[in-house]
Amino acid sequence: MVTIDQLKENVEIILPENGLEEKLKEVQKEGRKLIIKLGFDPTAPDLHLGHAVVLKKLKQFQDLGHQIVILVGSFTARIGDPTGKNKSRKPLSIEDVQHNAQTYLNQLSQIIDVDKAKIVFNSDWLDALSFSEVIQLMSKVTVAQLMHRNDFNKRFTENTPIAMHELVYPILQGYDSVKIEADIEMGGTDQLFNCTMGRQLQETFEMSPQIVMCMPLLKGLDGKEKMSKSLNNIIGLTDEPNEMFGKTMSIPDSMLEEFLSLTTDFSIEEQQAIKERMENGENPMNIKKLIAKNIITQYHNAEEAELAEAFFSNQFQNKKFEEKAFEPVLISDISSENNEISLLDLCVHLKKEESKSAVRRLIEISSELLLQFGPGKNYFQCKWR
Repeated sequence: MVTIDQLKENVEIILPENGLEEKLKEVQKEGRKLIIKLGFDPTAPDLHLGHAVVLKKLKQFQDLGHQIVILVGSFTARIGDPTGKNKSRKPLSIEDVQHNAQTYLNQLSQIIDVDKAKIVFNSDWLDALSFSEVIQLMSKVTVAQLMHRNDFNKRFTENTPIAMHELVYPILQGYDSVKIEADIEMGGTDQLFNCTMGRQLQETFEMSPQIVMCMPLLKGLDGKEKMSKSLNNIIGLTDEPNEMFGKTMSIPDSMLEEFLSLTTDFSIEEQQAIKERMENGENPMNIKKLIAKNIITQYHNAEEAELAEAFFSNQFQNKKFEEKAFEPVLISDISSENNEISLLDLCVHLKKEESKSAVRRLIEISSELLLQFGPGKNYFQCKWR
């Protein structure tokens, strides 16, 4: 049985601080289960380990029998959430929203039981609002309240334009909580303002305000920015096992504890034992292998994890230089007039199916692995297969 301490484990913000305990008492008294909301705008078709941090927390509540509500921002995605941006986000077409939403829902089943979750689309009620009803809804929020949001405040201070539809976005997200009568709204810490807007609007509609639970934002493979497909620093939930393993091996050593706590399903005792091994000076590469195998086991299976480790060891640690596969390329086919070409341009030529940013990331991963395995060793091919 999942305990209250486990439900609060890894949660960075709970608002109010004792809200979870109070909300559990409230629904127990009313003889019902919690309604827990997770909303997403289907802005890109792929989920990654950063999304999984929140989804795993949802799964804990689901295992206790509470009602999970997955809210698809089929209306709000056509507006564009400006959260964390210094400019307006490009709105999506109806076709893009439908395609991405279906892809999201298919991937959610890797973590939560989609059949037991309630799937709702906010276009069902937001499309139905009349203009006068929209005005009435906006009247419940002041401009001063909206300007408390960090990105709005920063852009206003820097004289960067803020479009009116961006100011409306958090109000609409908050109204979603009113419509589904959410007890808890979950998200990353970058969604704190939007989630608290739900609390505020529920109170104006004389409802018991939802609890806000924000999970930490997992950093991407670069160890700097949050994991994001637009930054090409992700491990996708649908990545192949070998790719998952290689990407995990490329993370900076400084991120080992973060990946251990946020991406694995090791028990607290197992995590503590691994941390002790790190403190005792064990090679970080060994810890990364443990984490990589655990991740692959979660999203594929244990056998695939073993095979991925064997492939990695054979390809990057055991294979002799003369055993590697190379493909001859004429310099005249790729060089400029002065017979010069950058490494990036060379790799883009060899990896035509990949974008330039994706190839750049592959080079970074290879460089990081080369540093880990020692300088001067021939572990990398010029052409990835």
